[in-house]
Amino acid sequence: MAARKHLVVLLILFTAACTAAQDGKPSPAPRATSSSPAEPGSSTKVRAVLDGRTVELADGTRARISSLAEPSSCAAAAALDFTTKTLLNKEVRVSSITPGEVSLLLPDGTDFALLAVRSGMLRTSGVDGGPLVEAETKAQQAKLGLWAQECPKSTPAPPSTSTTPPPPAPICVVVYRVNSEWPGAFQAEVTVRNVSGALIEGWTLRWRFADGQTVTQMWNAAVSQSGADVTVTNAGYTALIVPDGSVSLGFNGSVTGPNSVPTAFTLNGAACTTG
Repeated sequence: MAARKHLVVLLILFTAACTAAQDGKPSPAPRATSSSPAEPGSSTKVRAVLDGRTVELADGTRARISSLAEPSSCAAAAALDFTTKTLLNKEVRVSSITPGEVSLLLPDGTDFALLAVRSGMLRTSGVDGGPLVEAETKAQQAKLGLWAQECPKSTPAPPSTSTTPPPPAPICVVVYRVNSEWPGAFQAEVTVRNVSGALIEGWTLRWRFADGQTVTQMWNAAVSQSGADVTVTNAGYTALIVPDGSVSLGFNGSVTGPNSVPTAFTLNGAACTTG
């Protein structure tokens, strides 16, 4: 009888311990946690394709497809088009999952990564052997997809072969000679020869003095001077200079110091050589 009483007491205490909670209210049973997104083996849909090897699943999970290399820039558009046509809004099964990566099986059980590599649309990454490497080798040998045309390699531009065009051939040769000098003055002669190969009809000859010389009188031509710059134009009877012909003019000049010979002449705006 005493043993039965003890058993009843123990049952009462055990029941109270199982149902007791704060404030004397029974504690609710624990709720089951929801499963993680895209668990291995689960079926889902691909709702977006971000690039040739990155997708977004129906639950919002974004992940890269395992074992696929990033496509090169010139192959990226074709890879994106292939992945979009194959996976977008399609039912797939997540066969395995690692942080940030998934392996996707198509409804017929085909592994998408294997299909993409076998079609030559993407290359493998982090794979040392097996069906993926074998598929990539065959696609390369058959020149499928991206293997049909490799991305062009950038090459440095060849060095420019262009050179500065040579100056035009001179049309004239000028000989400047001081015939005589005396204190504060001098007399000079200038001969212009036509080497252009064409008839010169009317001309203007220009030069610049370096030592402050001044032309005081000229014959066979008309002269004007502005500072050191001298401009000579033909007389009526010296206007024509036949090819390989020449014309001479002379002048008197004043000078107060050195009397150096001008080194540069132009005829009708074209440079002459000096002789």
